[in-house]
Amino acid sequence: MTQAVTDTIDAFHRGLFHIVQPKGRGHRAGMDAMLLAALVADDRPIRVADLGAGAGAAGLAVASRLPRAEVVLFERSAEMANYARRSTALSDNAHMAGRVSVVEADVTLTAKARNDAGLIDESFDHVIMNPPFNDAGDRRTPDALKAEAHAMTHGLFESWIRTAGAIMMPGGQLSLIARPQSIAEIIDGCGRRFGGIEITAIHPRAGENAVRILVTAIKGSRARLSLRAPLIMHEEGSHKFSPLVDDFNNGREAYGRL
Repeated sequence: MTQAVTDTIDAFHRGLFHIVQPKGRGHRAGMDAMLLAALVADDRPIRVADLGAGAGAAGLAVASRLPRAEVVLFERSAEMANYARRSTALSDNAHMAGRVSVVEADVTLTAKARNDAGLIDESFDHVIMNPPFNDAGDRRTPDALKAEAHAMTHGLFESWIRTAGAIMMPGGQLSLIARPQSIAEIIDGCGRRFGGIEITAIHPRAGENAVRILVTAIKGSRARLSLRAPLIMHEEGSHKFSPLVDDFNNGREAYGRL
């Protein structure tokens, strides 16, 4: 009897790194993770925390593109943390060996419990996150693993951004990708912790409504908010990515701050 395939090994950045993912269930990493990773534009030796890392796609994309970056993948789900560990152990990812680690931890923890879980105060230069984005009132998927990755609960952005502010060094950068509907909660969550917020709307095509926003902010900054020029994903009348978005998606370029 043929055994069912329960996971896949998928290539990113045109084969420069791979991740192990569950097949047919859970959150499947894709373009959102690659765009999130592109927000880290820093050639220094840096420490990067990927909160809610899943199988590790965004954090591994950062480590693959930036050879001086050390990345810690934080994931609450024991099953997804195991996928992240398997991803980091792949021979195809040997060029990142020793620079990427996995910590099973709930990023909503506070104070001593947060530090005890490995989310150490003021220990990272960058924090990246792709928080759950479905409203709790939306129709729930029967896939429990996917539901956990996608379900937004009240105050979630506040708790995730609070943790980002705690574990980040002064002057560090927060980067996240979310749905446009979350913009008010994100700005509110940044509060006095972060300033210099830069927001970029991502549109499928010219003339179509935005489907995602990219947000960066700096810990301790008092600079005002900036709304950047939109990113258009696809060329007119096609599914082909625009050259710039294709570069972000494949790790050839970073999307630096203004």
